[in-house]
Amino acid sequence: MERPRLPDDGPLASPTRARLFTALAELRRPATTQELADLTGRHLNTVRVALQRLEAEGLLECRTESQARGRPRHVWAIAATARLGGAAPEAHGNLSRWLARAMVGGPGLAEVETTGREIGRELAPDAKGRGLRESMHDALAALGFAPRAEAAGDGLRYVLGNCPYRDAVRENPAVVCTLHRGITQGLLDRLNPETVLKGFVARDPFAAGCLIELAPR
Repeated sequence: MERPRLPDDGPLASPTRARLFTALAELRRPATTQELADLTGRHLNTVRVALQRLEAEGLLECRTESQARGRPRHVWAIAATARLGGAAPEAHGNLSRWLARAMVGGPGLAEVETTGREIGRELAPDAKGRGLRESMHDALAALGFAPRAEAAGDGLRYVLGNCPYRDAVRENPAVVCTLHRGITQGLLDRLNPETVLKGFVARDPFAAGCLIELAPR
């Protein structure tokens, strides 16, 4: 997820807050305050205050995770409904690189989907014992899709509330949506290979609402 140009007084105007948000977007999974302090090289108290500001602005959410031993711990994740400066997240920098990579394999949609699947495997976060529902949700949220999870029979459905690639989709929906389908499959390969991509329904990118349906193999 890349950050659009923001007001000088916006929540990501602070270098510390911007680095923390970027770190979580790159991890594509929740992280503790201490881990984020280590990643950004900032003092723990400074990081804690910055994270609380990002939470208040609706960009992050704080969760409580139980552990096998000891007390539950607090972790931070990008909020599914995160909006930067009132605008939906943008991701054209990554998309242009991914499309250029896909074109190396050939101009066909099959090659585009295969490359997307490779990219998805690379993007997949370390689940660290978390279930598919949560780990896939966090990966999609970090990519800017504003996902909402729903039960779907014995499987799972994600309704995507935002398309970070909407301008590119308008120009070439077949290629961009095929790449996204491949990325989704690649995420599944790493997060839970026993789950299959049962359905992938593309909708108007400006209205959003695309569907990802998962089912046990």
